[in-house]
Amino acid sequence: MTLAGFLTYALALGVAAAVPGPGVVALIARALGSGFRAAMAFSAGLILGDLTFLSAAVFGLALIAETLGEVFIVVRLCAGLYLTYLAVRLWRSAGQTDRVEGGPADRPLASFVAGLTITLANPKTIVFYLAVLPTLVDLRAVTPGDYASLVGLTASVLVLVMTPYAALAARARDSLRKPRFRTRLNRSAAAIMAGAAIWTVARRA
Repeated sequence: MTLAGFLTYALALGVAAAVPGPGVVALIARALGSGFRAAMAFSAGLILGDLTFLSAAVFGLALIAETLGEVFIVVRLCAGLYLTYLAVRLWRSAGQTDRVEGGPADRPLASFVAGLTITLANPKTIVFYLAVLPTLVDLRAVTPGDYASLVGLTASVLVLVMTPYAALAARARDSLRKPRFRTRLNRSAAAIMAGAAIWTVARRA
C-alpha cells in the first residue's frame, strides 16, 4: 500500500468513528457512569471489535460474515440486553453513594467485554469494514506488512477519536460533586445507555 492509501483509510475511519453511533453513545455513558478508566477499557473492547472486522476483510472472511447474519443478530440482541442491564443498574444506584457508580461495570474486564460486544453488533462497523473498506484498499494486494500497518493505524485512529469523548464525559462526571447533581448524572447516563441499547437492537445498517 502507498502512503496515500494509508492516509485515505485513516481519514475515512476517523470520520466514521467520530460520527456518534451506538459505540460512542455507550462510551460516553460508561465514562459518565464509571469514570475515565472504565471508559478506556470500554474503548479497548471497541478497538478489538474493529480489528476483528478488519482482519475478516483482509483475510477474505467477508463472505463468511455475510452468511452468518443470524449470528450477528444474536450478538446485537445480547449487546442490547447487556446495555439495558447497565442502564438499570445506573438508574437504581443514582444518589445512593458518594460518587457516580456504575455497579459491576466499573471492573475493567466488564467494560472491555461490553465494548467488544457492542462493536461486533454495530451495523455501522460491519458496513465500514466489509463494504466500505474494499473500496478504499485493494485487499488482494495487502501484504503482511501492510496488514500490520493497518492494525496499528486502526488502533491509533480509534484511540485519538475515542479518548476525547471519554475524557470530556469523565471530567463532567468528576466536576459534579453535589448529591442532586450525582443523581441527575447517573440517571442521565442510564438514559443514554438505554438509548444505546435500543439503537443497537433496532438499527440494521
